[in-house]
Amino acid sequence: MNNLTLRQLRAFRAVANTGSFTDAAVRLHLTPAALSGLIKELENQLGVRMFDRNTRKVTLSAVGADFFPLTERVLQDLDNAVASLRNLKELRRGIVRLAAPEVMSCTLVPRAMAAFREMHPNVELRFLDVPIEEVVARTARGEIDLGIAPGPVNEVDIERRPFMRAPLMLAVRRDDGLARRTRVSWEDVKQRPFVTFFRGLSEWAPSKHGVQENGLFPKDVLFVLRINTALAMVQAGFGVTACPVYANELASSFGLKLIKVKPEIDREYAVLQRAGHALTPAAEAFRHFLLEFGPQWAKDAHRVG
Repeated sequence: MNNLTLRQLRAFRAVANTGSFTDAAVRLHLTPAALSGLIKELENQLGVRMFDRNTRKVTLSAVGADFFPLTERVLQDLDNAVASLRNLKELRRGIVRLAAPEVMSCTLVPRAMAAFREMHPNVELRFLDVPIEEVVARTARGEIDLGIAPGPVNEVDIERRPFMRAPLMLAVRRDDGLARRTRVSWEDVKQRPFVTFFRGLSEWAPSKHGVQENGLFPKDVLFVLRINTALAMVQAGFGVTACPVYANELASSFGLKLIKVKPEIDREYAVLQRAGHALTPAAEAFRHFLLEFGPQWAKDAHRVG
């Protein structure tokens, strides 16, 4: 009983539906002998006759008639499962759960999601904008499929795939004297009131720049939690701020200009996924898409000032 095969069940259904071994064999692309062998195997394993045969026709036996709807249900459920899997694989359906911190949530991520949706309109994208720490934690726990986060990740349960780098730029009001320049140095910024949504340049600068070691980080600093707050404070005249180049459109919406700062310091961004766990076809497709979309988008965003 435990050794029944799908080929046997499909052979049984075909004979029951056609009432003919010959027609059933044609339908299944088998020889009549091969089909008869499958039915014989099925009957031997079940220990009952499934068909009544005579020279004119083949009909279901009483046991076969009881067994037929069960077979139909099993094969239909299997066909539905295979079709569902095929739809997932071919991205005719599926769900992708994403998370990213605030800056990326109001810059890169919406554009990437919109571009992906145009290609795969039947894939549902579910997104969370949360702090970096929560992006990492939710990815490690498997609560999201993909996280997008800057900088290194010290978490053994996370697989990290870098996909772009972005330099830090200075955001100033357009009536600020610095706005007339195409680039400034950190020394130029040092004595200016500075608003920031990160704690220090060490979050960005590779150690080779020695930015913090040389004491270049501004001394008059107002710390805020969000980039929108920092940009709004600069707009209101509370100093200057720094933000990644890809936030150029966001800064422009506050009437601010981005200026290159030397020495240039940048930050690496990566797609995160749970280590040792395969992605769904939809999530894998979005990950692959982002690895190509992100660098080009960052390159386009770098064309400022």
